[in-house]
Amino acid sequence: MSPINSINVSRIFSKLDKNGDGLVSLDELKGFLETIGINSSQEELELLVGKTSLDSIDFFFFYDAITKANIKESNKHDHRENIFLEHDLLKVFRVFDTNGDGFICCEELQRTLSRLGLWDEKCGKDCKSMINVYDKNSDGKLDFEEFKDMMFAN
Repeated sequence: MSPINSINVSRIFSKLDKNGDGLVSLDELKGFLETIGINSSQEELELLVGKTSLDSIDFFFFYDAITKANIKESNKHDHRENIFLEHDLLKVFRVFDTNGDGFICCEELQRTLSRLGLWDEKCGKDCKSMINVYDKNSDGKLDFEEFKDMMFAN
């Protein structure tokens, strides 16, 4: 869920306030939350909100709180995904880094690609030019950070 502007939050509040009394009941709030994919029981909502209905100001604060909580949870998930992805990339890097020195040189790249059946002498590309594209410090080999950049290149 991405944050929306206050005008749209006000419109949502008005749509939820079906009887026009300036309050959104917990039932109406529960229906709204289910619509946007957040399921909770009536009891959970009562504990969370602390009252039986919300006025427009309370609704703004409630919306802000669930948006921030959702963003935090999304960031945690992204961070966990990145950790797993980096771990997997390190495994792949070690396949290419056959001597274990923390770098992939031209010979290691060509030998590993050949072993995997991915190297074709006829294609005309040599390993040096492949490495040079991502070799930021021009040392003629790829470290792990340069390897990651290569793997994520479009």
